[in-house]
Amino acid sequence: MSQHNQLGQPVGQPLPDWQPPLHPPRMPIQGQYCTVAPFDLALHATALFAANSQDDEGRMWTYLSGGPFDSLAAYHSWMGGLSAGNDPQFYTIIDHQPARAVGVAAYLRIAPAAGSIEVGHLAFSPLLQRQPAATEAMFLMMQHAFELGYRRYEWKCDALNMRSRAAAQRLGFSFEGVFRQAGVYKGRNRDTAWFSVLDSEWPALHQAFTRWLAPANLADGGPQRESLRALTAPLLAQRDPVTSSR
Repeated sequence: MSQHNQLGQPVGQPLPDWQPPLHPPRMPIQGQYCTVAPFDLALHATALFAANSQDDEGRMWTYLSGGPFDSLAAYHSWMGGLSAGNDPQFYTIIDHQPARAVGVAAYLRIAPAAGSIEVGHLAFSPLLQRQPAATEAMFLMMQHAFELGYRRYEWKCDALNMRSRAAAQRLGFSFEGVFRQAGVYKGRNRDTAWFSVLDSEWPALHQAFTRWLAPANLADGGPQRESLRALTAPLLAQRDPVTSSR
């Protein structure tokens, strides 16, 4: 139902109880397949560089602002500068079986006054890609943001990055459009595809993640019995017309 002010103009829904959430505290988030731990350059850089080196072609770096890196020193220097502040706020994804650092992710564009926060800077090594821990890490970070009181959770990527656009839809992010010439990186243009999940959509999405992550669905490391994409597709407010047609 639309709202109107005293002049009869349509206005946004009132939020009388709205309180800005806290900036995300630096704390580990524990799951069954992985732990999302605050990034520590001294503790994690060496293991992450080794994990990333499993990507012989450097394919994981194509749509990221840096990389690939031919030495630990170069990776250490880049991550040290990138992770020095509070926004972006970096985390290391630590697989449980075996215990090892296999990827990074970050909260960024953290705007408590608007209740908006983005997940990005995703660098998933081959040891993490297509593993339950990768999906669970994204679930844990999304859950943490909404538990803190954020009302909008964003995902943005190069519009040409079809894997990222498809991943966003699989994870329950609704497509919002493409911002043309939104940035420049690695000496080339970037059109940016935008996706989001709202707090009102989170309860149903939480159920979908819980159902997919259940041991019965991923029993004995075998093939999933129910796909996450099938569980989240009915929940999307708008589908990505590019990846949905593939």
